[in-house]
Amino acid sequence: MTASPNSFAAKLLHQRLPRVCVAVTGADASDMVEKAEALIRDNTFIEFRLDYLAHPALALPKIKKFTDHHPHVTAIATCRRVASDGKFRGSIVSQLDILTKSSAAGCQLVDVELQSAVRCNPQQLHKLRSKAALILSHHDFRGTKNLDETLAKMVSIPADFYKIVSTATSLSDNVAIMKFLQENGDKYSLIGLCMAEQGIISRVLGVRAGSVFTFAAASPDEKTAPGQITAQELRNTYRIEQIDAATRVYGVAGDPVAHSLSPAIMNAALNRENVNGVYVALHAKTLKDLLMCVREIPIHGVSITMPYKQAIVSHLDNTDSQTTKIGACNTVVRAQDGKLYGFNTDTVGVVRPLEQRITLDKSRILVLGAGGAARAAVFGLKERGADVYILNRSAIPAQKLARQAKARTIKRPDLKKLSFDVIVNATPVGMTNTRESPLNADEIKARYLFEMIYDPPETQLVKLAKDRGVEVIPGIEMFVHQAARQFEIWTGKPAPWDDMLKVVIVAMQQRQAAKNGDRTSKK
Repeated sequence: MTASPNSFAAKLLHQRLPRVCVAVTGADASDMVEKAEALIRDNTFIEFRLDYLAHPALALPKIKKFTDHHPHVTAIATCRRVASDGKFRGSIVSQLDILTKSSAAGCQLVDVELQSAVRCNPQQLHKLRSKAALILSHHDFRGTKNLDETLAKMVSIPADFYKIVSTATSLSDNVAIMKFLQENGDKYSLIGLCMAEQGIISRVLGVRAGSVFTFAAASPDEKTAPGQITAQELRNTYRIEQIDAATRVYGVAGDPVAHSLSPAIMNAALNRENVNGVYVALHAKTLKDLLMCVREIPIHGVSITMPYKQAIVSHLDNTDSQTTKIGACNTVVRAQDGKLYGFNTDTVGVVRPLEQRITLDKSRILVLGAGGAARAAVFGLKERGADVYILNRSAIPAQKLARQAKARTIKRPDLKKLSFDVIVNATPVGMTNTRESPLNADEIKARYLFEMIYDPPETQLVKLAKDRGVEVIPGIEMFVHQAARQFEIWTGKPAPWDDMLKVVIVAMQQRQAAKNGDRTSKK
């Protein structure tokens, strides 16, 4: 890296920088600085996104006052131009003027995008860099490609940090950015990550791969890039400050997967039992992409959810008897030799909550559905001696499952004539369209309704059951029991079941409160 008047200061800055920089925006200068004030107790590294302000220069006196009062805080000034997908509509000269004045106002780092830098006179950048550490940045909002070529172009311009941010269109893009960081992190001070929902792996693990730090949002409503995680989540859920080379990676894979509470519950369990591991959401649009990611990162354990529970079985090196029998896998272990082993803990998730309430032997249970979750329920309940009936929208899958499990199928018109000890909903009906129900009110004839869906916490089916006086077993219980068993398989430690349940309940309450807040704000 080319030397500069402040290169020694930049090295010291690099050594003491926290792993998380929080991007701060605001409606105006006062709002931005007030938000920074509210953040600094827990976050001593912030980025002022001056381009979000209509008049960035008006913020500089307030920033100067802020930095004078908080000398322990490290601040980046960013004023990204519209041409580089920022919001600043001024010229490059105006941009550099604002950044130069930002350094005088106490910002120790300034960010200049490559598109602006290549159009600058080198002396202009040299002058700016003599006042603050320079981050030269490049953002690709379309994909993850040409990383080495981009870096080669960037390092021809002297800077203290080189920031390359791409967009993940697959899980494999995270592998690409992290390999890039590993290969070049010793030669240059790099900041690297992938944007978008599929880029979460790089945001959590990039600092381990060689990124000097990563960026976070101040709140869920204040993201400055697609897929950005809040600082609180990065620290508290993912424990990013503790991630090191020995940290084992786990995740939940599906399509979609953004709604999953598995990261919250599993990271809490890992923390509670002092396991050096981190658990992330893996939005896998294809099974091939997921398997590549599992092998390359590598990922030591995966929770498999829709739509891959059955499809993944043929890609496993070995499976437990439950997975073989059910033909569906929800838990994968990657062994040290790279082989993949499959387990099914959904049966535990169904059986344990019911055993706490009734004797399963000879009980009459209706299972709605014939997919992976339904198969786990049917086989698990049959093993405990239950008399199981299957109702599915399509008759053929139900008949096939019934033959395999020695259960029975019924037709919907027969429901009004029959009653059961338990009705188990193993379909996704009611998950996305909360007005839908797989059964009508007069078809719910049972002591218990076991609703496998846990989000939303009260489906239309649950409402109908409660109105009829049927006791409801919430999907949250299945979720926690099957997750606890996964934790035990991966770590060999007893799962902190009570703690896991508390985390899910709190997370569900927060999610519901956020939804209610959205509805209120729209009125």
